[in-house]
Amino acid sequence: MKKLNVALIALVLIVVAFLASTIVSPVLIVAEDASEDNGIDMAATIGLTGFNWIYPGNSVNAQGQTLHNVYADYPDNPYGAARDIMSYTYHVTPHIIISINNDAAAAIFGENIIDDIRANDGYNGYAGNDKVSGSMDRGDAVGAAMAENGINIIEIPIQFLIGNISPHFI
Repeated sequence: MKKLNVALIALVLIVVAFLASTIVSPVLIVAEDASEDNGIDMAATIGLTGFNWIYPGNSVNAQGQTLHNVYADYPDNPYGAARDIMSYTYHVTPHIIISINNDAAAAIFGENIIDDIRANDGYNGYAGNDKVSGSMDRGDAVGAAMAENGINIIEIPIQFLIGNISPHFI
C-alpha cells in the first residue's frame, strides 16, 4: 500500500509541475523514433496559448540544424538544443520537454499508431490503409491517427514509470 501511495504522490507532483510550468512557458512534447537514429518525428507545445503541432524538419536553430536531428547534432545535450531551436524558430522557451518513444505511443494509442500516422501523411509512398486516406500534413496526420485509434489513459502513468515517457527539465 505504501508503494502505491508513493506512486500516486509522484504522479500528482508530475501533473502539478507540468501545469505550473505552462504558466511561464509551454511544455514541449517530442515523439522520438529509435528506428530513425533516435530522430524526433513530431513535436507539440502545450501552454496557455493551447496545443500546437510542431514539425521537427521545419524547426531550426541559427545554424540551420533541425529539431529532427538534435540527437545526432547534439548528443551531449539534445534537450538543451531542442529548447534553443524552439526559441529561435517559434520564440518560445520550454523548460520541460517530455519525450515519448514508439513503445509508449503503441501502448497508449495502439500497436499501429506509427503506421497510421505514416499512412495519413503519405510517408514514403504509403497510400493509406483501412483507417486513413493518406496525404495529410504531419500534424493533421498525427491528430487523425490518435483520434481514430483512441487513447488508453491508464497506460500514461505506466509508461512514465517504465521510462518510455520521460520528463526533461532544462
